[in-house]
Amino acid sequence: MVIGWGRDGGTAQAWEAVGGAPELVERVRFAGAGDLGEGPLPVRELARATVAVCGLAAGELAAVRAAGTTGDPLPLVVDEGAVATAFVSERHLRVEGRPAVAFAPLSGFWRAADGWVRTHANYPHHEAALVRALGLPSPAPEALRAAVAARTAVGVQEAVYGAGGLAVAVAGRYGDPQPLVETVRTTGERGRVLGEAPPGRPVTGVRVLDLTRVIAGPVATRTLGLLGADVLRIDPPALPESDDAYADTGFGKRSALLDLARAADRAVFEGLLAEADVVVTGYRPGALERYGLGARDLLERWPGLVVAELCAWGWRAPQPWAGRRGFDSLVQAGYGIAAACAGPDGTPGVLPAQALDHGTGYLVAAGVLRAIAEGGGRQLRFSLAGTASWLVRGLAGARAENGGGAREYEAEPWLRETGSGYGVLRHAASPFGQWPGGPSRWGTDRAAWLPR
Repeated sequence: MVIGWGRDGGTAQAWEAVGGAPELVERVRFAGAGDLGEGPLPVRELARATVAVCGLAAGELAAVRAAGTTGDPLPLVVDEGAVATAFVSERHLRVEGRPAVAFAPLSGFWRAADGWVRTHANYPHHEAALVRALGLPSPAPEALRAAVAARTAVGVQEAVYGAGGLAVAVAGRYGDPQPLVETVRTTGERGRVLGEAPPGRPVTGVRVLDLTRVIAGPVATRTLGLLGADVLRIDPPALPESDDAYADTGFGKRSALLDLARAADRAVFEGLLAEADVVVTGYRPGALERYGLGARDLLERWPGLVVAELCAWGWRAPQPWAGRRGFDSLVQAGYGIAAACAGPDGTPGVLPAQALDHGTGYLVAAGVLRAIAEGGGRQLRFSLAGTASWLVRGLAGARAENGGGAREYEAEPWLRETGSGYGVLRHAASPFGQWPGGPSRWGTDRAAWLPR
């Protein structure tokens, strides 16, 4: 099934947000069927729009590199089955036949004395902080349930955040509007001059320093890697990553560990920065500034860089939220989405995919691609809350405009088997093709760029 050309309002909104020329949306059409599940919010429309603008931006960059002038991308067909499969890639992942671990026992919704709380304890240090903050006798769901029930939702939230953990009171209304994409500054300086690129790989020769974790940022950088970029992810050795999370999002990149508190590692990192074309960050606002690595610092030293910043709650969020950690599930809870998806008994619900993560990831990739096409020298900002704001406001009429809700589909055509550092992975393909190989194990690659 094909749904015509240029008829998608969500794609037009997202393309405008990344600064694209409006007439280019007419180059997009959608084919096939993709079922992300029914629900009160237009998740299907968010998914197909974010993938479409990423593909359109890739086509624009390919045209720029081929012609050396303004990009005139070829028509783009987005298969909705590929989109739906990719948006739940973590659910499709099998590691040597084993399903990936989803949420830990202490991650979920818990009834408080006056409402509900959503916790996130997938990482050991977050679980330890949760146990410590609430004085739990053991890290058991029963102990957490009893402790939360005796407190107010906001009381739990503040106690856990104060201890370095993650818990959010479920909001009964949507949060304040947030921008989908912010272009904070354009320096006027251009990055490296790029020549022609191989077909389907418009980011060939571009070096991307990946300072992101979990889903949204890694989705962006694995997409840039598929499109030809040399992506190098750098993490601190004291902050381990989940093997399953990296098995899902480590495609298209290499991964190394550097401790920026050590002079030798900092020197290596500075060398990487000096040769990078793009830096993508996924830490909360202020976290990198203490190392002199905020976007302003980077662009003062290398004004031709593209710096894309990603956070959970948005730079315009009221304090203390702007500087807090967060994940897709927590933003859904704190932004009012969990309440909007509540069941008949009032229990908070969730979107049918971690759509804020995946959608924001494709938007970040699109913003980077467009910035490269326009010469570099740019600071961009994205947030899960900004994507949530667009979902509940800007996409409100998109479902009707696009001809109804989800349609049944089979994921099987979009699943692949690939060898990796974790063994054989059964995984979702990208909507833009297939990576040539699977990820290495997290943190095991050299902290060095590949030869150009």
